[in-house]
Amino acid sequence: MNASQLQPAPAPGTTQGQQTLYGGVTNRRVTVRDLAAAKQRGERWAMLTAYDSLTGGVFDEAGIPVLLVGDSAGNCHLGYETTVPVTMDQMVMLSAAVVRGTKRAMVIGDMPFGSYQESPAQAMHNAARLMKEAGVGAVKLEGGERSARSIELLVEAGIPVMAHIGLTPQSVHAFGGYPVQGRGDEAAHQLLRDAKAVQQAGAFSVVLEAVPAELATTVTEQLAIPTVGIGAGVGCDAQVLVWTDMAGMTAGRVPKFVKQYANLRSVLGDAAREFAADVTAGTFPAAEHTFK
Repeated sequence: MNASQLQPAPAPGTTQGQQTLYGGVTNRRVTVRDLAAAKQRGERWAMLTAYDSLTGGVFDEAGIPVLLVGDSAGNCHLGYETTVPVTMDQMVMLSAAVVRGTKRAMVIGDMPFGSYQESPAQAMHNAARLMKEAGVGAVKLEGGERSARSIELLVEAGIPVMAHIGLTPQSVHAFGGYPVQGRGDEAAHQLLRDAKAVQQAGAFSVVLEAVPAELATTVTEQLAIPTVGIGAGVGCDAQVLVWTDMAGMTAGRVPKFVKQYANLRSVLGDAAREFAADVTAGTFPAAEHTFK
């Protein structure tokens, strides 16, 4: 399926068959209204991360309706151990590249650590940078009740916000790692409060990361906005994976919730070794690769 075969979300007067995210024709970007309509009709959708124009374009052509330029770029592209060192300048640059490489997908720019925690005013300044300089359609930030005022301010200013609760990777040092969140009655009640707080603040969607499946399903049923699961079971409205995990580029152990749909690390390694062998043997470049 390519981008020209995909259906935009609902416009007034369209039929049910014309309202799906997948399966029709569109010449515009997916919007928050499209995702809200998908929630209402029970249509699930996929989200992938992307960090460059080329990869973003591939996923856009594949029909992925939402692309997240995540601060996970810190781990899988920039060589950091965590997402914490990622800067606003880096996020603006990466987000702009994905926007340039896509035509249909909603592109969401992640707010990195230190870009919004200080105050709602700081959040507004940096979210505006992602909108103005990178051209994203929305931003994402971590935190539930503690981030509600910032979400409210951004939404009031016309900036769509995707919230992120449960395991929030920017808090890795506070968590002491990457533990599952929401286990036990008190933790579960807090996660539900966080979910309702970001919805009340105006978030159009919320990521639930590393949350017990039953709890994630309960949250999804109680919210009017779409939930996006990552390690949160099948009961969410949508699912997201880091693309390098999904495509088998990540070396070593991957999280329990990851399904690898390809083994690109092996494919690229084999191609590189074959190229090197041709060069050392003198068989590349051959006549067909040479100008006369």
